[in-house]
Amino acid sequence: MVGSPDPVSFVGLRFLVMASPEPMSTETELPVGQVNPPSPRKQRILLAATGSVAAIKFANLCHCFSDWGEVRAVATKASLHFIDRAALPKDVILYTDEDEWSSWSKIGDKVLHIELRRWADVMVIAPLSANTLGKIAGGLCDNLLTCIVRAWDYSKPLFVAPAMNTFMWNNPFTERHIMTIDELGVSLIPPVTKRLACGDYGNGAMAEPSLIYSTVRLFFESRPPPTEVMN
Repeated sequence: MVGSPDPVSFVGLRFLVMASPEPMSTETELPVGQVNPPSPRKQRILLAATGSVAAIKFANLCHCFSDWGEVRAVATKASLHFIDRAALPKDVILYTDEDEWSSWSKIGDKVLHIELRRWADVMVIAPLSANTLGKIAGGLCDNLLTCIVRAWDYSKPLFVAPAMNTFMWNNPFTERHIMTIDELGVSLIPPVTKRLACGDYGNGAMAEPSLIYSTVRLFFESRPPPTEVMN
């Protein structure tokens, strides 16, 4: 921690210096064969959007997370109808299904959905549509996003923020699907009640990007930061 040294540790160090028969080097030397100590790095956040009108807020969501960590984005074909690509942060790459296929041509080439899963510390799907929720719960993987989820390492967190009409949210299938993904280890950021884009009033609106961001960040603040070993 930056600041004054701990008194106990400081006294102990001073004693060792005074008792040393030879002057101590002003530079810290690592034991032979030991690499440099790991240094903190930014969180790597994989944000994903599905085909809900709430995807109009996806650029805002990307900006929220970009101030904290490294962001990469994934969009389904349907979500592109609502996403304003020009509004995305300049350093955020947006991957689509076309990138999954165009990046691979022969055995030995990198597989995009595997590379993104390896890269990310966390995945956040916001908005999560009823359709993609059903796909994930059923184990389907017919696009880049669902392939990442199917290949996900659940030792790492995965958050979803659903967005759908109230009657879709209250549908019995939705309850079953939410229970299924909960068993997988997926964390739910529940929808909120408000006037929906379709004109209905009720539960089903995606949580605000600021709330999604704060929920994920608070989760990570209770854990040690990721580190990277510098050789």
